[in-house]
Amino acid sequence: MDRTESLPAQTRPPGVAPVDPGSVLLPGHDVPLGRYTTVRRLLPQRQRRLVGAWCFVDHFGPDDVAERPGMEVPPHPHTGLQTVTWLLDGEIVHRDSLGNVQPIRPGQLNVMTSGHGIAHSERSPATHPPVMHGVQLWVALPDPARAGAADFAHHADLPRWRDGELDLTLLVGELRGERSPAVVHTPLLGAQLEARGTAQATLPLRPDFEYGLLAMSGAAQVDGVDLAPGALLYLGAGRDRLDLRADAGSRLMLLGGEPFEEPLVMWWNFVGRSHEEVATAREDWMAGRRFGVVADDAAPPLPAPEMPTTRLKARDRRGDVRG
Repeated sequence: MDRTESLPAQTRPPGVAPVDPGSVLLPGHDVPLGRYTTVRRLLPQRQRRLVGAWCFVDHFGPDDVAERPGMEVPPHPHTGLQTVTWLLDGEIVHRDSLGNVQPIRPGQLNVMTSGHGIAHSERSPATHPPVMHGVQLWVALPDPARAGAADFAHHADLPRWRDGELDLTLLVGELRGERSPAVVHTPLLGAQLEARGTAQATLPLRPDFEYGLLAMSGAAQVDGVDLAPGALLYLGAGRDRLDLRADAGSRLMLLGGEPFEEPLVMWWNFVGRSHEEVATAREDWMAGRRFGVVADDAAPPLPAPEMPTTRLKARDRRGDVRG
């Protein structure tokens, strides 16, 4: 997806005082995506730039697209990251410069690894379901994977099981002895939690991971904090379990990972390490180099915005300037 990083100030709602002083409620802000879609951006924000190596979190919908085209994002480039796409409702067709043309539907997972460079588009098919709802996430690639070859994988079969009133689907990583087939390059976790009835549950966590919990639909409560749809609760690190309460029908996304210590420059669709690296990626895209041509998509490629007049600075996961 096409993104330009924007980091407005966010504050905790009045009266919210979670037990864990490391917790931060991130309500998100709306960002236009393509011509017809608006997403709620949960990461990055000023208080929290990453959760593990998860460096962008976009939640879109539920949107009524019965009389609209749905998602229409033309060919655009990526470097230094993986895109992780998950739908609750609807259908999107992924096309990329490796030649892949792959529809994705609810319960399926797309993972695209940009490496040194890839281009793709994301569009709803002409005949599509009436509702579109999902998330797309970015994972920052570490050295040396970020300079490696591009790749794409579609996973129709993922580990699924029931734990009390929760149905769990494991997108990425390991949980309760289950392992996702998705290939990632740092220790990560991504899991959907769906409450069949009013659920009170405890999930094991790794103290060396930091975690965030996104409410995609319904409502949940953690540490006395009410989590409404479209909000992300950053849970911090050092926890060995997650105690939550979720309303019937709620669908939540648990994200986690080992803290990512490499400083990042994130601008437009590129994740790099320096101003020069990002500027070169932009030049290559505009000159038709490096990224290839998206298969089966005749739309004009999306032009890159002009580079900012001030120098882009690498920042660590706490937002501090590095180098």
